[in-house]
Amino acid sequence: MDEALELGTYLPQSFANSSEQAYLDFLWSAFETNYEAERFEFASLAFHLLYMSFVSFSIWQIRLARPEQFSMAMVGFRSDEEGSLMDCESPFKFYDRLKESQIFRFLKLIGCTNQQVGEFAKFVKRRNKIAHPTGTVFFNDRAAIDAEIADMMKEVRNIETHMQPVIIELYRRFLRTSADLEERQYTDPADELAANLIHTNYMSAADLVICAQFDISTLATEADYEEMQVLHAKLGELHPPEDMEEAA
Repeated sequence: MDEALELGTYLPQSFANSSEQAYLDFLWSAFETNYEAERFEFASLAFHLLYMSFVSFSIWQIRLARPEQFSMAMVGFRSDEEGSLMDCESPFKFYDRLKESQIFRFLKLIGCTNQQVGEFAKFVKRRNKIAHPTGTVFFNDRAAIDAEIADMMKEVRNIETHMQPVIIELYRRFLRTSADLEERQYTDPADELAANLIHTNYMSAADLVICAQFDISTLATEADYEEMQVLHAKLGELHPPEDMEEAA
């Protein structure tokens, strides 16, 4: 159970709307309730949906950071699919346009190999077997589902490792656009971080660890560098890297 709960550190701290938050809360409740009641088959289905939610949020961040590369990655899709993917207003809408296994293709934009993409996507096939009436219970005991969760969490960590350059791109963009006090949305650094870094980019606690460890001195020659330092210091104050690493 503890390893499963670790997934929460990789999921966003703020969502675009209340329905997205309610959906994730429902999945967590379904997982925990069924796990504790030893209905492991249903617990595995809920955890799989949490895993796929994590993947969709990662793809969303890739689209935000690298829209041109994201658009090029859609070569081979139907033209109507290409347009609809770029116009998706929510990470969850990707699945209205694509099969679950197709969404993993975009992880190649962060340097994942075909073999790695196959490892990330293998859980979809397992889930599909469980979701159909086969007359077989795949997860009969705690050890079986714990092994599956451990396998999935290994891939979550692998994806997050590959996502680090994307997170830094989003953070660097935030610092540059939010350093101008006259132009940004909120004067208070904490409010600006909450609204235009964490909320806008679906940042998780694990993502914020990456941001907090960014070498701010690499932007020393940029305009408004002093205010960038203020924002970076506030991030470290509100989300201390050591606290987030312990949570992860």
